[in-house]
Amino acid sequence: MTSREIPGNSGPLTYREAGVDIDAGDALVERIKPAAKATRRAGADAALGGFGALFDLKAAGFKDPILVASTDGVGTKLKIAIEAGLHRGVGIDLVAMCVNDIVVQGAEPLLFLDYYATGKLEVDAAAEVIQGIAEGCRLCNTALVGGETAEMPGMYRAGDYDLAGFAVGAAERGTLLPRGDVRPGDVLLGLASSGVHSNGFSLVRRIVAGSGLAWNQPAPFARDRMLAEALLTPTRLYVLSCLAAHRAGLIKALAHITGGGFVGNVPRVLPEDATARIDGGAWPLPPVFRWLKAQGGVEAQELARTFNCGIGMVAAVAPENVEAATRVLTDHGETVYRIGTIEARGADAPDCIVEGIERAWA
Repeated sequence: MTSREIPGNSGPLTYREAGVDIDAGDALVERIKPAAKATRRAGADAALGGFGALFDLKAAGFKDPILVASTDGVGTKLKIAIEAGLHRGVGIDLVAMCVNDIVVQGAEPLLFLDYYATGKLEVDAAAEVIQGIAEGCRLCNTALVGGETAEMPGMYRAGDYDLAGFAVGAAERGTLLPRGDVRPGDVLLGLASSGVHSNGFSLVRRIVAGSGLAWNQPAPFARDRMLAEALLTPTRLYVLSCLAAHRAGLIKALAHITGGGFVGNVPRVLPEDATARIDGGAWPLPPVFRWLKAQGGVEAQELARTFNCGIGMVAAVAPENVEAATRVLTDHGETVYRIGTIEARGADAPDCIVEGIERAWA
């Protein structure tokens, strides 16, 4: 069958007629080049357009590096961004979810690549997302060295898109976290989150749907902001603060509090003979979580294993370094709470105990 015999086609069939607009992709690349250029750092010139990205570890100051890589997405938080037409923040989320996992290894995130997939490329929305990605990279001194824009007709509904991110970092050999001296008696410091971050949004969206609220109505927990804007507050970037404390020799371990909450993440950095005991009353539960709990009828334990509940990163430090670590982290913009301790683990003990939340979060 020739192109003229294809039903509904009056001439040679083109890729654009099949739903893929190469010109739109080229326009997007030109639009985002200045944003990528702004993420330049030693080791990378952040130039776009090549078939691959190069990074010079020696130029970045490394002598005997171990590479650390991470990949992640933003999850169904994207649905709120798409429905509300607010796209920039999810670009920062994408970076944060990857680089925060790099820094918990004691490594510095060096380069980042993104994957943006959609049914039909809308240049303005895509540019807003990728400009947010570049902003996130700039804020943690990570080079945005490239990415992929995939236009796939029939795979996504009109206006929908998906994101994936890929970060690569490095640490000098012998400086990775967690350290081998994490032990009972160490103190757990909690670094405040900026909001819900990028986990639990399937539950968030169900609670909002049950509330009857529209995305453009005032948020019940933040009356000066519309609901979508408040829920889309980007994930906090902990890279520069945690690297500073780590390089000062003050951090034994770090845990990024994502899906699974404290119980699902803190034990990942503890030795098998240790347990974490966390006091749920040691920090204030932010208003957004109080509203989600009340509006959705969510029990405290379910809240704690689904959301970060106000603490986005946990650091294990020696008792004698608590004051110094708190000072370094605070000087880098963090709000720090002393939230618990590491204890010896009994034979039948769980590897993380979060106590007092039923009373503190009532």
